[in-house]
Amino acid sequence: MSEKPAIAFLGLGHMGGPMAINLVRAGYSVAGFDVVPAALEAAKAHGVPIAASPAESVAGAGVVLTMFPSGQHVLDAYRGTDGAPGLLATAAPGTMFLDCSTINVDEAREAAALAVEAGHRSVDAPVSGGVVGAEAGTLTFMVGGEEDDFDAVRPLLDVMGKRVVHCGGHGGGQAAKICNNLILGVSMIAVSEAFVLGEKLGLTHQALFDVASNASGQCWALTTNCPVPGPVPSSPANRDYQPGFAGALMAKDLKLALNALQSTGVAARLGPLASEIYDTFAAEGGAGRDFSGIITDIRDKSHNDRSQA
Repeated sequence: MSEKPAIAFLGLGHMGGPMAINLVRAGYSVAGFDVVPAALEAAKAHGVPIAASPAESVAGAGVVLTMFPSGQHVLDAYRGTDGAPGLLATAAPGTMFLDCSTINVDEAREAAALAVEAGHRSVDAPVSGGVVGAEAGTLTFMVGGEEDDFDAVRPLLDVMGKRVVHCGGHGGGQAAKICNNLILGVSMIAVSEAFVLGEKLGLTHQALFDVASNASGQCWALTTNCPVPGPVPSSPANRDYQPGFAGALMAKDLKLALNALQSTGVAARLGPLASEIYDTFAAEGGAGRDFSGIITDIRDKSHNDRSQA
């Protein structure tokens, strides 16, 4: 894949749209498709050519890149539904199937097996970095697949991200993603609880940030996505918790982590609790807010407020 391959890009939402735009700007031939008309229009307005159907987008493509909400969406698209041929049957032999969705590890491995059985190549490459990273081309890609296939897709991933890590065979990228987001979900809850506690103890947000960001409490949830306005001006807390990384997505990723914890028998306690907390947050109005908005839920459910912050 030394020359730039034509790319069918399916899934042009908040993450996929900017990723497709960056590929177009880098000189790749892209045919985009999404079932949501607004997503199509937004991508088209930024220069992404739009196909009339998934089959049309795949015609002539060397790479089929999918960015879907769930593993079932990926499997259905690969196999086809209601008697319609899927992407695997439509694509030319030897096409590279690059799935950047975040799905269950078992689903990723099933999708890869289906692709290989159909005579194609397969890589799973979920992303981290949120909408801001997608727009800036600074995403982190966690990649699962054969070494040769990883090398083949690396140039595309380098366009859309700043860090690309080969995590092993098929499903390895998904495994790394859910482990990472398990850490992220738990740490955001801990940081948020600490700030609410600090408020009650009379600490200002800035004082706590200045200490924790330079001490053993330092973490990404604090220094990049700080859940209170002020200390990190670029964090969603300064935009009334507009995502960012939405609460519904964190709830989804923690559910994937919970599935993996249960299937592997890991004696986890914080992961399942974090999953429960974000499920409740999403169900009670936080689905469309940044996941750092969990602090407002913690604050609202706290008592005896003595805040001086």
